[in-house]
Amino acid sequence: MGIPDDELSRFTDHLRLSIRLSGGSGGAPVGQFGGLPRLPVGTDWPTAGTSPLPFIFSVDCAALPRIDGFGLPADGSLLFFLAHQEDHLAGGTGDRRYARVVYVPADTDTEVAEEPSIPNFVGEQYDVRATLVAELPPWIATHDDDEDDEDDLSPFQQQLVRDLERDLPHLEELRALADDLWSPDGGLASADIGGYADDEVIRSIAEQTLAGREKAGEIVVPVAQWYSQVEKEKHRLTSEWVSLARFSVADEFYYGSFVIRHDDLAAGRLDEALSVTDFSE
Repeated sequence: MGIPDDELSRFTDHLRLSIRLSGGSGGAPVGQFGGLPRLPVGTDWPTAGTSPLPFIFSVDCAALPRIDGFGLPADGSLLFFLAHQEDHLAGGTGDRRYARVVYVPADTDTEVAEEPSIPNFVGEQYDVRATLVAELPPWIATHDDDEDDEDDLSPFQQQLVRDLERDLPHLEELRALADDLWSPDGGLASADIGGYADDEVIRSIAEQTLAGREKAGEIVVPVAQWYSQVEKEKHRLTSEWVSLARFSVADEFYYGSFVIRHDDLAAGRLDEALSVTDFSE
C-alpha cells in the first residue's frame, strides 16, 4: 500500500486484538458458557461467604488464538464467576467477594462441579468459538470525518487526534485495513477477551487513583482542572490495563467486565483482576 514502515509501527502501537467468543457452528469450540464448570478435584464451588457465585463461562487457553503482548496463560483453563447484582452494588466499596477468576493449570485433575441446590442457578450451556477482532482506543475509534463525532471528544482527546493525524497521514487507510483483516463476523458475541478496557471502567479507575493520591497528599487537583486531569490519567492507565473479559449476563440490564494490569497478567496474578459490573446501555 506504500505506507512507510515507521508509520505502520506507530499505528500498531495503538492497535490491540481481542478474542471474540460466539456461539453457533463453525470452528472448534474454545470454551463453554453456562452449565457446570470443571473444577480441580476436591475444590469447592467459589462463594461469597456462604453463597455460591454464578458460573459465567470458561475458556481453554491453549485453544485460543495467540496475541503478541497479551499475556494469557499458554494452556490451562480460565473460569469466570460473577454475582452481577451484588457486584454492581459493591462497586466503589472495595468489596471484591462477588467476582472471581479461577485459573486451572493444564495438568490438574478436574471434575464437573456438583450443582448448587438453588433453583434456576445454572445457566443454559453452549459451546463458544473464537475469532480475532481489531480494536483501537475510543478516541481513535470514535473519530472520523463527521464533526459531530469529534465534538464528542474531550479537548485532551481532540489534541491526541490532531497529533495522530499529523504523525499518520495514512490513518484512514490503516483503519480500513485493520477492519478488513480482523472484522467482527456480525454474529452476537457472548464475550470478548483482551483488547481495550471499557472507557467507563478506565474512567472509574482514573478517578479513584487521583482521589487516592489527593487523600494521601501526593497531589492537589483544583476543581476546575479535575475533568482534564481525569482524561490525562485515563490515557496513562490505558497502557497499564487490559480487558481480561467483557460479557453480558443473563439479566439483560447488566454487563460484566474484568480488567487487569498487563504486568499482573504476564506474571499469572489473576487474583489481581478487578471486576466492574454496570448497567448495559
